[in-house]
Amino acid sequence: MIEGREEKGQELDSSEPEFWNVRYATGKTPWDFRGVPAALSAFLKSSTPGSALIPGCGAAYEVRAFCESGWSVTAIDFSRVAVKLARSQLGALADCVVLGDFFTHNFGAVHFDLIYERTFLCAMPPELWPAYANRVGQLLRSGGKLAGVFLYGEQTEPPPYPLTQNKAGELFAERFSLVKSLRITDSLPVFEGNEHWQEWALNGPQPS
Repeated sequence: MIEGREEKGQELDSSEPEFWNVRYATGKTPWDFRGVPAALSAFLKSSTPGSALIPGCGAAYEVRAFCESGWSVTAIDFSRVAVKLARSQLGALADCVVLGDFFTHNFGAVHFDLIYERTFLCAMPPELWPAYANRVGQLLRSGGKLAGVFLYGEQTEPPPYPLTQNKAGELFAERFSLVKSLRITDSLPVFEGNEHWQEWALNGPQPS
């Protein structure tokens, strides 16, 4: 469980920026990998560079890995504390990180080749998942990929909010094809045994 209460006992909503501002400001970040997952490193070594978007980027460790592999990358988070932390660590790459809401930010006419997922989908309540899948479909080019680390399993005290196989099918099967799925071997303790590297390719023409 990612603790969802402040010391005063007031419960915060993980769909709101303040939930994450509090956690980053107090260092309560058990989901923070503090590096780049091995599965992403392998993907970057074997893939052709393009344009990538990292939603819910947090401390944005992956930005440097994408850039060093030749990718054009944009990272976005609606937590001002997370964005400040990310920019402070990225030096010359700080401008890759945007303060904004993934669901409403204007990315212009760009359609990304890749949207990278890690701990963003599982951080939001399931009622927001259909909007996430729709937004990903809008922002990817036809044939582009939603790829990254997805959390599966059960959670009685969320967040996080894990996927199930059935729920993943409901969210993605109509518009995406699952082209790769591998179990993650370097998970943090809070996610151990439940993470999978997956690549979902967007089918058909780009939605209008």
